[in-house]
Amino acid sequence: MTDVRFLPAGDRALVVEFGDTIERALSERVLRLATRLRELRLQGVVEMLPTFRSLLVRYDPLQTSGATLEKEIEAHLADEAGAQEQTRLWQIPACYDRRCAPDLDEVAERTKLTTNEVVARHSGTRFLVYVVGFAAGFPYMGDLPPELVLPRRTDPRVRVPAGSIAMATTLTGIYPLESPGGWHLIGAAPIRLFDPTWERPALLRPGDFAKFEPVDFAEYERVRAAVERNDYDVPFTMIAS
Repeated sequence: MTDVRFLPAGDRALVVEFGDTIERALSERVLRLATRLRELRLQGVVEMLPTFRSLLVRYDPLQTSGATLEKEIEAHLADEAGAQEQTRLWQIPACYDRRCAPDLDEVAERTKLTTNEVVARHSGTRFLVYVVGFAAGFPYMGDLPPELVLPRRTDPRVRVPAGSIAMATTLTGIYPLESPGGWHLIGAAPIRLFDPTWERPALLRPGDFAKFEPVDFAEYERVRAAVERNDYDVPFTMIAS
């Protein structure tokens, strides 16, 4: 396919690049190709890491080469459109109380919406998990409604509390642990996003969908306590990808 580029990434990885923008169509192509390559079990492939617009394919140079993999992958680009699978739609409890949302008023002012309208638009959107990264389990999710799109904060915080629901540009995310951050904090989710003891350590993965379900502060505290007791599972349903 003429719109696909193959780029070497050292002597142990190959990048299959589909474009240069953040959009669902490109993400879907990346994920479909990853699914297809998992089915093919190409010799020497060690790991595949999807990004917004490309797929990084790590390989064992003693078993294959970048040139060989490029030919093998190129031969299957035409059939990646047929590779589909089921994925999860997560229902994530989200507290938009001001005790959890230090930037909500500012976001409302800058978008010329009321705080209730900001919450309604954010919680009314089904988000696609594009990439998991930055911190272990951090999901980059899109796409925000156009009226909520804002640039990153000009004064990043040194400490963002774990569980903070944030937004910047066209994306939203949840901080899995306390860390620096420059996104706008509009709520909090009382859930665990990463645990190395889980079979899949990151709760969310690329290709999943998520919807935020508003809860009041009392329910937020109740769920957070249940999570600390390991007595809460984030609900989800299976949907066609």
